[in-house]
Amino acid sequence: MLDIQQSLDPAGRTAGSPESLKMRIALFVPCYVDQLRPEVGLAALDVLDAFGFDIVYPEEQTCCGQAFLTAGERRRARSLGQHFVDVFEGFDEIVSLSGSCAATVRRQLPLLVPGSRAEEVAGRTREFCEFLVGHGVATKPLGRFVSRVGLHSSCHALRELRLGNPSETREPERVDPAKSLLSSIDELEIVDLTRPDECCGFGGMFSVEEEAVSCRMGLDRLADHRAAGADVIASTDISCLLHLDGLAKKKGYDFRAMHVAEILASSLREATATAKVDGAANGPR
Repeated sequence: MLDIQQSLDPAGRTAGSPESLKMRIALFVPCYVDQLRPEVGLAALDVLDAFGFDIVYPEEQTCCGQAFLTAGERRRARSLGQHFVDVFEGFDEIVSLSGSCAATVRRQLPLLVPGSRAEEVAGRTREFCEFLVGHGVATKPLGRFVSRVGLHSSCHALRELRLGNPSETREPERVDPAKSLLSSIDELEIVDLTRPDECCGFGGMFSVEEEAVSCRMGLDRLADHRAAGADVIASTDISCLLHLDGLAKKKGYDFRAMHVAEILASSLREATATAKVDGAANGPR
């Protein structure tokens, strides 16, 4: 585990303190992460472990139901929602590796599964970066990652979870937790996009039913990142990144598409390796 200074979360607990470690925290891994990019889940576990969080991965977890909701299959979505409640209701916090899945749980679960159990589970569900920032991780040493990073804000995280400010609203300023974390990594430069809150065009079933429009929207986003000089496209939603990565590869663009958890895991690993080298160099001779 990394030797990281403690900091306070909004409830007054310190990350890694006895109070924090007594919390039962569950990791919810979206089905497309599990099936298509499992390394994102492993990276998230590395990051959470580095800061002393005791994480449980309930193996009986399944889909949150978002895919069925976007396809109009509310009955099947309701069944999955009920299962989600049954699996996660015993935890103090549920950490989701997807802004869109976290938004589905927070906004849709109480509508699908009426009752206090679903409302309580929904209220305890946090997007990964939101959870980390809420526990003060953005104020800690986060290592080094030498890259120019374009941050893609997913629509659900931005407009349903309100993790940041969409340009079409006039609301009090809110800082995107993902941006806070990335800004705390040494030598990582977040590039300025012309349209930082524009949809990538994935949208679940939308990308299947409106393929041409979806691809055009994705190519527009890639053009914005290219113009800004990004060599990495980062997001809290791997679904958006898979869409953009596929389009980039088809066009021959030289991008890396990385979940924020992967960037954090990489920067923290480098910090650990550097600390070991420095310790060996300064040790007894």
